[in-house]
Amino acid sequence: MEQVVDTSSGSVAIETPGVSWGAVLAGAAAACALTLLLLSLGMGLGFAVVSPWGDRGASSTSFEIGTGLYFIVMAMISSGLGGYLAGRLRRKSVGLETVEVQFRDTAHGFLAWAVASIVGAVLLASPASSLLGSATGGAVQAAASASQFSPMSNYADMLLRSDNRPDQQSLADTRGEITRLLTTSLRPNSDLSGTDRDFLVKTVAARTGLSQADAEKRVNDILTQAKSDLDKARKAAMHTAIWLTLSLFIGAFAAAAAAWEGGGVRDGTWGRVNVRETLARSR
Repeated sequence: MEQVVDTSSGSVAIETPGVSWGAVLAGAAAACALTLLLLSLGMGLGFAVVSPWGDRGASSTSFEIGTGLYFIVMAMISSGLGGYLAGRLRRKSVGLETVEVQFRDTAHGFLAWAVASIVGAVLLASPASSLLGSATGGAVQAAASASQFSPMSNYADMLLRSDNRPDQQSLADTRGEITRLLTTSLRPNSDLSGTDRDFLVKTVAARTGLSQADAEKRVNDILTQAKSDLDKARKAAMHTAIWLTLSLFIGAFAAAAAAWEGGGVRDGTWGRVNVRETLARSR
């Protein structure tokens, strides 16, 4: 973009950048800071509404919907502030049509949202994890210990549950074999083959003292529960990804719209003309 400046020796064209990166970075920094603030507030509200007791606190469905809506509100507020600052602080354009000025304002808001999203994904992940870890306390140590085992270890424990427990070393070996069997079988095939199922039933019957029929029933029940839990985890991850994607889209729109307003306030034109009049004047 060229700006023409009148001097004593005549008119001089000065090349100016089309993007004010200082304004973009300022808006992105403000958006990241506000996102961290709202994220810590959201975690506090989340811990306030959940409860380990079945008859207290919000249900899992209500908590999931509430979390998704909070993501959207958080994106609107933080992105709106970042976009407004980017549009308000960017260098004023001279000699451009109104539509072009508004486009550059909204582009600065979108760039501020993009930078904030990228930086936030890299830098805010660690503070968010620290805040969550401080709030949960001993849950971090439990998670670290649990990470040494497969997710199927719990189901192996349930399969080998018995009042007459054998020696721990032999039981540990059996648990490891069953865990590996469940992990390798349920991933690709979503079920156990006939040979693996027969082996599992015989092992459970031998280790727990159950009859063949009771052992087979326990195996079927535990496998059904494992599939149900895995399916719930899959759906929860899917819903979270959808909510996050929706919040990003809304955040981008909020940043662009707020930057338009910020640019209009900067130029003193906000609220004086409507969109139709602006488009008509530019034609």
